[in-house]
Amino acid sequence: MNGVTHSKKTTSHSSSTSINATLDFVTVLKASQAISGKIQLNELLHQLTQMILQNSGGDRCALILPNNQGEWLLRAIATSENTELFAEPLEDNPNLPVKLIHYVKNSQQVVVIDELKTDLPIIDEYLWQHQPKSLLCLPILNQGDLIGILYLKNNSTSGVFTSDRILVLNFLCIQAAIALENARLYQQVENYSYTLEAEVEQKTKALNQKAQDLEQTIKQLQQTQAQLIHTEKMSSLGQLVAGIAHEINNPVSFIQGNITYTKGYIQDIMSLLTLYQQEYPQPSQAITNKSQEIDIDFIFDDVNKILDSMETGSNRISQIVLSLRNFSRLDEAEIKAVDLHSGIESTLLILQHRLQSSATQPEVQIVKEYGKLPLITCYPSQLNQVFLNIINNAIDAIRDNHQCSEHPQIRIRTEVIDNQHLRIAIANTDSTIPLAIQNRIFEPFFTTKPFGRATGLGLFVSYSIIKQHGGSLSVRSQLNEETEFEIILPINFVTHQV
Repeated sequence: MNGVTHSKKTTSHSSSTSINATLDFVTVLKASQAISGKIQLNELLHQLTQMILQNSGGDRCALILPNNQGEWLLRAIATSENTELFAEPLEDNPNLPVKLIHYVKNSQQVVVIDELKTDLPIIDEYLWQHQPKSLLCLPILNQGDLIGILYLKNNSTSGVFTSDRILVLNFLCIQAAIALENARLYQQVENYSYTLEAEVEQKTKALNQKAQDLEQTIKQLQQTQAQLIHTEKMSSLGQLVAGIAHEINNPVSFIQGNITYTKGYIQDIMSLLTLYQQEYPQPSQAITNKSQEIDIDFIFDDVNKILDSMETGSNRISQIVLSLRNFSRLDEAEIKAVDLHSGIESTLLILQHRLQSSATQPEVQIVKEYGKLPLITCYPSQLNQVFLNIINNAIDAIRDNHQCSEHPQIRIRTEVIDNQHLRIAIANTDSTIPLAIQNRIFEPFFTTKPFGRATGLGLFVSYSIIKQHGGSLSVRSQLNEETEFEIILPINFVTHQV
């Protein structure tokens, strides 16, 4: 978004608040997946406005969109009970604060107002009549172009639209922009398809051939569109991960640096106390009593253990931060030579919480059979996406198997083959893929998971990434045996292949 206009002076949040708000990303990502699967505009408007309402704190949400002629229309109004669809012009609309919406349309800025306290020339008859305690109006942008406007209000509570909620809404608006554009493209393709079918019936075999060519073009456009959707999500995820890593790294660096000095200071104090004990073996009764009260010998022994445990903990946090940075690799947009094992390890660390046991499920054991690999030239962040998709799917397959064994495993094997290629095999026990669908799992939007849990893009994008790197991705799965995904990559990747 281009900016935020507040009705009153705001104070900056602490870094810990920013981290907590950012960590809500996983919940928001699940919600955004629900709208990414909607390509019918009316269904999308219902889903989108309810999702915005649930994540905003407002009690009423209005969505304004332009039509193909550029006229801005009120398309939906949502409350907690239902969503009502419209196609009414924005101008002089009695259900909207038209001045406020025009201001946001022209400035492309987010506007937040509490108790109607503002210097902006936007208070009109609608706002005076309804007197909302909190209101929020924000633009929906797609690659810098304004494609929609959201208006939210809360009639009973002031200060509802906090910076944390606006951050969540900004991310939802990114996904909303993609979904709205997809719905528009789908409607265009659908309308054109109807016209084409009517013409094909009247044309010759030559026109039939053209129709087939057009169908192939549409399929390619859908595949490209699917990649763009996934790339947008992974870009947002990468920015989020890098932001978390940065926010955590600063205080941890202070802790690590201070622990070293603290150890030295305490050692000096302990040496001084020991010297006092040696030089004055007969202290006063008060010193003797205090020494016995605090158990000075125990403190001498325990303080170093405490500092060591603090150092171990801070080092562990630093390791996690490094893994998050290695996974996101936002600074590595160019091809470079990297250690694939480092990317795999970063991915495993990010997924560690999913591997742990729970009250109802056993721990998933990771078996590493790493070979000695040379550095490989590649786009590191793209390959990290592939590892994340495949390993995450393996965990899902194990967790979804209600007859899972007591010791499920994911085996990761790497090796060099023919001195020119690397082989990465990721296999999991306790699940198989039916032969009938093995040939379809790399198709865009194909998924066997329930609606809302997956978009069907993960393996398709993984297949595309490996292919663009000049490699291959295949799957082998037989009944009562493990399922294995095999990646073959050239050691020396040629950039013109992408």
